Amino acid sequence: MGNYSIISTEALLLLLNSANTQLIDARSPDAYNGWTRQGQHRPGHIKGARCLPVKWTAYIDWIEIVRSKGILSENDIVIYAEDENDSIQVADMFSTAGYKKVIIYKDFQDAWVPNDALPMDYLPRFRQLVPPWWVKSIIDRQNTEFDQKRVVLVHAHYRNPEAYSSGHIPGAISMDTLAIESPETWNLRTPGELEAALLGHGITSDTVVILYGKYMFPDNNDPFPGSAAGDIGAIRCAFAMMYAGVKDVRVINGGYQSWIDAGYDTETTIQPIQPQTSFGSVIPAMPSIVVDINEAKMLLDDPHGELVCIRSWPEYIGEVSGYNYIEKKGRIPGAVFGNCGSDAYHMENYRNVDNTMREYTEIQAFWNAAGITPDKRLAFYCGTGWRGSEAFFNAWLMGYPDVAVFDGGWYEWSNDPENPYETGIPENMPLTELNPIFKT
Repeated sequence: MGNYSIISTEALLLLLNSANTQLIDARSPDAYNGWTRQGQHRPGHIKGARCLPVKWTAYIDWIEIVRSKGILSENDIVIYAEDENDSIQVADMFSTAGYKKVIIYKDFQDAWVPNDALPMDYLPRFRQLVPPWWVKSIIDRQNTEFDQKRVVLVHAHYRNPEAYSSGHIPGAISMDTLAIESPETWNLRTPGELEAALLGHGITSDTVVILYGKYMFPDNNDPFPGSAAGDIGAIRCAFAMMYAGVKDVRVINGGYQSWIDAGYDTETTIQPIQPQTSFGSVIPAMPSIVVDINEAKMLLDDPHGELVCIRSWPEYIGEVSGYNYIEKKGRIPGAVFGNCGSDAYHMENYRNVDNTMREYTEIQAFWNAAGITPDKRLAFYCGTGWRGSEAFFNAWLMGYPDVAVFDGGWYEWSNDPENPYETGIPENMPLTELNPIFKT
């Protein structure tokens, strides 16, 4: 292994014109999105490249990941990375799996990135989805841009302080998601309650807030088990803060697990909170990102809008309600299927195998097939807002200009007997919408 053809920049440009070519970016998902520690001239990846980090070669189901991306053995595989050894390691995996034509491109940093004429792409708001090394630079006070800014690192959880006390990123404070949403409705709290909660956690509109969650094994007594109580909860808190008016909200890509994977230290010290007295703006500062039930109904009849159901397939067709406290099964008629994953507590169809955000071009491909396009007013909903918030955050990171969450979701809709609902597979639903890229 390790003896592969090397391709020049000129030859790569010609090869990219072939539909049979699969260009593989073996760097981290963060580098793929736009982050770099090399000070490179342009952020992101070669346009059209697929994200397949060298880190994933350690996973036993590597070949299943590759096939799920539609990368076939008959494809011409071209691999690049910052370190040629990483390219070789990924190339070895392809060769072992029976891929016949595997090529390495060595000049990404030296030839492709500096040349503005060569196409690159990146996640438009990648700076709000941060890598662990960037967070560590803040903690270690090695990022001078933030020396004069108030920064609060938040470990989000739902009614599970042990998730925080058993180990957290150094300097992080604890935040229960009950601080930002009401357990009676699971909607966001009132503006006054949000202001009190944020100030109580030391957060103002000018605070830089960095959030993350921690996966905990499911507890059958917990109505929000597993990843929902950690990683999705962090994004739910981020959404609430954006709505309130915190100007700089960031989420750690991959949460606590990515911090551990990076080999960084943790702590069990309970960090004191420094409450603030003035938020600095009127809450909500971004009211347009929350849709109430009346606007949700209007979107169903709006040719320039979509109500997008971020629920599992069994929930969407009415086999299950998804929650032990929601009796009615089904979906809002006319809502587009956005497919979260396996059940009400997981978002694996929006996540990579290491829990980082899924390659955004894959999400875009599924959404485009379903008519979930950036030229429309999009409102995402789920059962009670958590999964809808994560889909919203993905769309916002991708630069979609008019996105929101229908905060009441299926819980509010189904509680009104006057509201219609449907079960079964919708008539005229394209088969490609069921599983063009995502698993159902």
